[in-house]
Amino acid sequence: MHGKETNMTTPTQPLNLIFLGTGGGRFATITQKRRTGGIRILHQKANIHLDPGPGALVCSLEAKLTPDKINGLLVSHCHPDHYNDAEVFIEAMTRGGTKKTGTLAAAHSVLYGSKNCEPSISTYHQQMPEQIIDAKPGTTFNIENLHITAVQAKHTDPDAIGFRIQAPTIGDVAYTSDSEYFEGISKPYTGVRVLILCVLRPSGSPWKGHMTTDDAVKIAQETEPEMTVLTHFGMQIITKNPNSEAQQIQQKTGIETIAATDGMHMQIGQQIQILTTRKQKSINEFL
Repeated sequence: MHGKETNMTTPTQPLNLIFLGTGGGRFATITQKRRTGGIRILHQKANIHLDPGPGALVCSLEAKLTPDKINGLLVSHCHPDHYNDAEVFIEAMTRGGTKKTGTLAAAHSVLYGSKNCEPSISTYHQQMPEQIIDAKPGTTFNIENLHITAVQAKHTDPDAIGFRIQAPTIGDVAYTSDSEYFEGISKPYTGVRVLILCVLRPSGSPWKGHMTTDDAVKIAQETEPEMTVLTHFGMQIITKNPNSEAQQIQQKTGIETIAATDGMHMQIGQQIQILTTRKQKSINEFL
């Protein structure tokens, strides 16, 4: 069990996060030293896939998270480790294009391209969902009972965004996507219970447009979440050991910090728990 107890009434159904992949960047993607399947978000009727990179479909099937049950797809920017399997998920969500249903919310570059990239999702596939959202910083929308806000990121794709997800009675979860540290990055994430940081590089190894462990320390200190979760690891941090980087952040911030692992299930209710194999069976009631 992780995290501190809250004063909220125990919710009838928690928010579940399944980390289908915790790798990121070119070489982690190519080698699959960590998978790149993104994150599945389950709460009440909401069944959302966040950043379906290469292998997201296969990882979902292996985890018995049926792709055609999703009703929302979030894509943060136009790089393949975040969008690669999006079109097949759209086909799954819309029953092979036979039912106009579900929501696709994606960065502007993903939908329309930019000076840096072509559209990542074809016009053909964009016609399939019931709702298309051109998600820019400050854009708000709902997918079932979850209220979602797009948040600014600073990345090599200038249209890149993060997401803040609000679940009634439970609280907020945030995902930064790929971003370098910048003045004001933390403000939209203040007050979240779980802060998911895409930490590509270890301490002392900066790369433009991306986050290091040093950046994660600053963001965690500024936002003060109940728990910080690291994911989207590049090869340098995979080799160095993400757990040791998480320990550094926890020691410097005093905030519980974990490095996500492929297949990890997190359940957020009155308390925040990392589910054991036995407890994971309870996920089936939401599928």
